[in-house]
Amino acid sequence: MRRFRRYILPAFILLLIYSVWQLWDIGRLGHLDKNKSADCAIVLGAAAWHNKPSPVLKERLNHAIHLFKTKRVKALVLTGGYGEGAPFSESEVALDYCIKQGIPKTSIQIETDSGTTQENLVEAKKILEREKWANALLVSDPWHLKRAKMMAQDIGLKVSISATPSSKFQSFGPRSRFLLTEFVMLHWFLISGQ
Repeated sequence: MRRFRRYILPAFILLLIYSVWQLWDIGRLGHLDKNKSADCAIVLGAAAWHNKPSPVLKERLNHAIHLFKTKRVKALVLTGGYGEGAPFSESEVALDYCIKQGIPKTSIQIETDSGTTQENLVEAKKILEREKWANALLVSDPWHLKRAKMMAQDIGLKVSISATPSSKFQSFGPRSRFLLTEFVMLHWFLISGQ
């Protein structure tokens, strides 16, 4: 009992404090948008439902379209490959949606090879290098952006974050699951680099 009080209980309390701080920081960082401008917006992939964007992808695209129309970016980089058995990649579905919303095709670049956030960023970096773009706004859900920004910086991408102002993860259950998943994935990235 004495050993529990001396070592295990303080370690548990420190772990709890650290976890609460990290969860708070994931939320805080994701809601920072300093109205910066950049050469382009990188839209991180999310599921496509056949030839239509899922509600999560649609939110990301709507925000990127707003950034373009308000001249905060000059171009969009749409990421996301093919889901299992999908006839269209996430980025192809996103491209069709953006064009229908009035974005010129000449202002959009896509990649169709990625399947994870890290792969989204690696493929986006190739586009930025090819187009000679120096920086980007990173567009995703607020709770996704701390990890995504760390991944982008890890591969040498100069990014600022610009979260969707609203999220389809509205109710407590889905929002909590998303946040906890990001907490785990953030630490997996810190440990493994993936």
